[in-house]
Amino acid sequence: MNRRQFLHSLTALSVLSSRLLAAPASPRKFLLVFLRGGYDSHQLLVPVASDFYYEARPTLAIARPGTAPLSALALDGDWGLHPAVGETLLPLYGAGQLAFVPFAGCDDLSRSHFETQDSIELGQAAGSRRDYRSGFLNRLATLLRGDAMSFTEQLPLVFQGSRQIPNMALRQVDRPGLDARQSGIVADMYRHSVLAGAVQSGFETREEVARDMRAEMTAASRNAISAQGFALEARRIATLMRERYGLGFVDIGGWDTHVGEGGASGYLAGRLDELGRGLQVFAETMGPAWRDCVVVVLSEFGRTFRENGNHGTDHGHGTAYLVLGGALRGGRIAGEQLPLVPASLLQNRDMPVLNDYRAVIGGVLARHYGLTAAQLDSVFPGARPRDLALL
Repeated sequence: MNRRQFLHSLTALSVLSSRLLAAPASPRKFLLVFLRGGYDSHQLLVPVASDFYYEARPTLAIARPGTAPLSALALDGDWGLHPAVGETLLPLYGAGQLAFVPFAGCDDLSRSHFETQDSIELGQAAGSRRDYRSGFLNRLATLLRGDAMSFTEQLPLVFQGSRQIPNMALRQVDRPGLDARQSGIVADMYRHSVLAGAVQSGFETREEVARDMRAEMTAASRNAISAQGFALEARRIATLMRERYGLGFVDIGGWDTHVGEGGASGYLAGRLDELGRGLQVFAETMGPAWRDCVVVVLSEFGRTFRENGNHGTDHGHGTAYLVLGGALRGGRIAGEQLPLVPASLLQNRDMPVLNDYRAVIGGVLARHYGLTAAQLDSVFPGARPRDLALL
């Protein structure tokens, strides 16, 4: 075999290997919603059966179902739901389109926002040397060979990698960073370079999206709820994912509630209300495509089980994930659980992690896309997926 034949054989083998590893093209959708700041899951998914919860949170605890005007909404004998999401998340839960996974998270015990966010977004094996050029959603996008988009101002770590992923913060899409004159100057700069096509395509994509979103904003201005915060952005994301993108990512800040967190009402209640409305709007806007969509909502960590002296909570460990979808087998609290008593806390302060995030998300992705063990290993190397039978 001469050198040319040898190189040709290697190329053919490489192409064959990539085809075997790549997942078949799929109409299925996946959106990851990241609550940055460490949201207090004990206030959203309320452990109503835990006497310790009410002892540990004298000013923050959500009252047991039916015991106060703003009390928890019963889900089962152990858990209740914050009343702020009674009109939004509770119907999804009742329809089997929402499940909660408490005691969830990663093994990072730094309790540092940035350290733990990096751990989750990279999705790499614990103890391995971090490769900041490879986020798990980029690896998934490479595997699926479909269109993906990050609905953020900057490309997040989770989408860093070999596949080029566009990003755009839709809340400001109708206010372009460059006017027509500036865009022309930039285009001229790259006109005779190898990047000319990419630059022109980028401008065209932005203008197309901006045009659609300006029209949507005008229509939505009649409805004050959908014109606020995440609810408005969720409608835009759903429109784009329904028509164009199979993978998406969005993050929401403001969850670091050290002071004045509030209980059944107050600051956190307002944030939960906004989140619930956004998720409800997303599901409704997806229309029939909601049947082929899965949404996972997570945060880098939870909060301390006990409230602090400032009527807030501090950085914790375990939290509760939300999994939503039109074909979900939800309406339940999934995953491994423990009674929330002092003896079950991690380091006498936090909800422990019993459901590893790579195992949970890996199990969801395996079911959703029909991934083989080898394919899933390319997304979460070394992970052992846990099938919670949510799909």
